[in-house]
Amino acid sequence: MPGKVIAVAQQKGGSGKTTLAVNLAVAARLRGLSVALLDTDPQGSLGRWFMTRRERLGDPGLEFSTSSAWGVSYECEKLKRSVDLVIVDTPPKVDADLRPALREADVVLIPVASSHVDLWATEGVLDLAAREHKPSWLVLNRTRSGTRLGEEVAAAAAELTAGVAEARLANRVVYAETLGQGLGAMEAGRNPAGGEVAALLTEVLRLLDI
Repeated sequence: MPGKVIAVAQQKGGSGKTTLAVNLAVAARLRGLSVALLDTDPQGSLGRWFMTRRERLGDPGLEFSTSSAWGVSYECEKLKRSVDLVIVDTPPKVDADLRPALREADVVLIPVASSHVDLWATEGVLDLAAREHKPSWLVLNRTRSGTRLGEEVAAAAAELTAGVAEARLANRVVYAETLGQGLGAMEAGRNPAGGEVAALLTEVLRLLDI
């Protein structure tokens, strides 16, 4: 059976797309799934993470490929034949270049930091995903528990047309530290971030029937 595709999309830069992509990839790999990462963002942050990982570990344990926006379909079809999960990191913009990635996706994940600006920035992605008839889920990222702003954003997110993941990624230094080391938070020993990622992965795999 061909693998499933997750597209990580958000038109606002700095929303945590790459952090979300790599942590889900590492978590899925630790759970025994084969995973490929596909970087379509010209900024190349995902590629730099992967090269750092390869230098650090030798065997990164993951497949990696890059593509232009219009090469996404070809790369996804190729990768799906050899892995259980393909995770696509997309450019921070919403235009025709994003549509091929959304078209290939089985689910679209949209990271939203705890600000109304980030939430407003989801509208374009949600609109494109709806046109492609793809299910979209907001992932609350860099949350601060107990803050009024965080709860306001969560409540506003629940009113949009997308689902909202129950698992949230908190504002933790370990996410940035491990990203720079070519690792995922679950590879930094026992820590709360690892539990957050594991819970999110469980939700995502349930959506994909994996």
